[in-house]
Amino acid sequence: MREAAAAAMLLLLAACGNAVPGASAEADTGNPLEKTARERGIVRVEASAPTGVFERSHDLGRDAMCAVPDGAGQWRFALTAAFGPGLSCVARGAIRRDGDGWRMRFAGTDGCEVAVREEEDELRLPGSLPPQCDALCPNRASLAGLRLPRASWSEGDARALRLRDRSGTIVRPCGT
Repeated sequence: MREAAAAAMLLLLAACGNAVPGASAEADTGNPLEKTARERGIVRVEASAPTGVFERSHDLGRDAMCAVPDGAGQWRFALTAAFGPGLSCVARGAIRRDGDGWRMRFAGTDGCEVAVREEEDELRLPGSLPPQCDALCPNRASLAGLRLPRASWSEGDARALRLRDRSGTIVRPCGT
């Protein structure tokens, strides 16, 4: 009897790791916990959209960007990059898909448009920008080579992100 019980137990344990025949890998997407994790940006949503928050803190301050949908195939963004006390770049604009990367067009500066790419969940601006982009930053600071790790894929997080504007006031630039 003990041998039969042990054999039955082994069969049950062996079956624990097997998938249900005909079940898809997407079967858990309706799970409330999974759904909440995607909404909060904890679990990556497989989408070709820059929506969310990109952010990093460093010795000189904080670099951050939010991006939210703004019509078909386009998003609006706001970003800030810190270069020490009292020295930062603040910019806004539009972002759209451009081949395998993104194209950022900065508002208020005619001709300041750059191709950026997202690699390993990090948004990377090119090492050199057009001269028209010089107006984005004071005192020869530049957004050239800026790298922003993705912190969230959530539109809600992007809308809630707080940044300092040029006057130092804390605003939610993607919140409206």
